[in-house]
Amino acid sequence: MGGLSVFDHLQGQLTRLCEVADMDPGAPVHLLRDLLGANGAAALSDPPVWRSDVSDDHTPIEFSIAYNEGEPPSLRILGEALGSPPGAQTNLSAAYRFLGTQIQRFGLSTSRLDRVKDLFATEHPHGEFAVWHSLVLRGGRPPEFKAYFNPEVKGVAQAPDLVAEALTRLGLSTSYRTMLDHGVRPGELGRSDRLTFFALDLHDDPQARVKLYLSHHNAEVRDVLQAADAVDGVDARQLAEFCEVAAGGSGPFEGRPLVGSYTLTSGADKPVGYSLYVPIRSYVSDDAEAHERVTALLARYGFDRTTFDRAVSAVTGRPLRAGVGLIAHVSLRLGPPRPGVTVYLSSEAYRVGPPRPRQNPAPRHRAARTTAGHF
Repeated sequence: MGGLSVFDHLQGQLTRLCEVADMDPGAPVHLLRDLLGANGAAALSDPPVWRSDVSDDHTPIEFSIAYNEGEPPSLRILGEALGSPPGAQTNLSAAYRFLGTQIQRFGLSTSRLDRVKDLFATEHPHGEFAVWHSLVLRGGRPPEFKAYFNPEVKGVAQAPDLVAEALTRLGLSTSYRTMLDHGVRPGELGRSDRLTFFALDLHDDPQARVKLYLSHHNAEVRDVLQAADAVDGVDARQLAEFCEVAAGGSGPFEGRPLVGSYTLTSGADKPVGYSLYVPIRSYVSDDAEAHERVTALLARYGFDRTTFDRAVSAVTGRPLRAGVGLIAHVSLRLGPPRPGVTVYLSSEAYRVGPPRPRQNPAPRHRAARTTAGHF
């Protein structure tokens, strides 16, 4: 690693990913610098300045490639702004400073943000984070921003009421009740089923969304199908096949939890979209196995693997069998505005997770041999 800083390492990865996505790296690198702030100058050879939960090795940045039907793949960045020095309260302040800078720079809409941000404000934040940021980058277009709030920022017990109040202010309380009726196993809200993220698009066009995320600990495929039933038009067989290929079976999934997200929009009395996020790194022995599964899924949905292969090479030069966790998640997005598949890549700035012993392979490629599907 030599004398590289955290920013140096991440800038190199991001610049190469921009080449993969056929876009100018100038604005994305500038945004990366803003996100990291003064902590970007920290030596990569030193331990992480903050145990960020964005990634397993505590790098506060994660990359992803989103495949969308009918358009080129887009590049995404998930990041946590860190204070100086990092801490629960200083990080919250840093998150709002980053937002304030981008609101002025890009003219982002704060109409919905202003209605709910006080609910997530506290002097003593609970949990692993307070606010994260998602940046969506597409060639020739301004970046799109989303703010991720922690529903449990005031404690696990307060999360359901906090979210209920936020969605009431946004006119989405009926959708929330529908989501809970389907997505939460009886008696498990705040236990095995946790409210994980409350996400807001920072724009006002007709596709602006609120997304609410539920983590399902020790779930089975049938639990996922029940959760997704809150959304009209979800193909249960398609969702089950995706889950079984990505996670190597039908559960129970006892590693990192599966996560479902619901897209909520004004004027609808139930969620209009559903996404399933599989933490694939918990259900493979190494990244070569994860790569095999993701490639099968991309083929299943008619996407070219070339961008995925190039993105992996842009982030790492190590053999994929030498570690696990580079390919962190894979998700299936169903419903508007952009159905598709997203693959999440860890920076591994600080650490490569050691591979696990290979198990007997599960019969997981049945779905990959069928005709490419449509969303």
